Amino acid sequence: MNRARLAYLGSVGLFLLPVFSASSFAQEPAGPQTSAPPPVAPAERPAAQRRSASSERITVPAGTRVAVVLENGVSTGSAKAGDSLYFRTSFPITQNNRIVIPVGCYLRGEVLETKRPGRIKGRGEFRMRLNTLIFPNGYTVDLNAAPRSADTGGRETMDPEGKVTGPGGKAKDAGTVAATTVTGAGIGAIAGGAKGAGIGAGAGGLLGLGAILLTRGPEAELPRGSALDIVFEHALVLDSSQIQYTNVGNSSPITPPMTRPH
Repeated sequence: MNRARLAYLGSVGLFLLPVFSASSFAQEPAGPQTSAPPPVAPAERPAAQRRSASSERITVPAGTRVAVVLENGVSTGSAKAGDSLYFRTSFPITQNNRIVIPVGCYLRGEVLETKRPGRIKGRGEFRMRLNTLIFPNGYTVDLNAAPRSADTGGRETMDPEGKVTGPGGKAKDAGTVAATTVTGAGIGAIAGGAKGAGIGAGAGGLLGLGAILLTRGPEAELPRGSALDIVFEHALVLDSSQIQYTNVGNSSPITPPMTRPH
């Protein structure tokens, strides 16, 4: 009986041995990998994400006029080529019912050339250009713009190239000569009657002319707070993802214009 059972168990063991051997072989680790794994296809992104990833470009056309305020004054009495000028936008620019350039953007420009008024003739002049536009969120773009008009509170004029020309000094010069002539005539009359008055008038006129030759004409200047219109000379291309504003109504106060004597 024991022998029969042992024989039975031995036959069963011989039958199961190949099965265990195959299972053990299948669980053995594979050898070194000699080929790259198959590529994994990227997961499909939702359509909304695909649209946001490809940033829309917004083009502000050439010729667009932008109202700005000067933050630092400039005068031919002290300005020189290369001096920086700083501005801020004072009115928003919209496109398709959307604000693309809000109030409170910063602009940086520079003085290109400057000329002081002469002592006998010639007016003060300087020319400027705006080079950089900085949005309130820090987004910065190159700019090519020139001022077309300015409210300076004085008698300066501006041409289409952004050149500011100061007022002439002829009226002031004539007043200087007239005042010194009258003063000289009065002094001469006291000293020697009519003849003395003539001599005094001549001397006074010479003194007035000398004063003119020693002084320059009025400087050309734009005081801090001057309002200007600038014009984009080339189209301005903006990244729409950089100008997603949730609140465009708050901005720092605009510098008020200075009062200038006439």
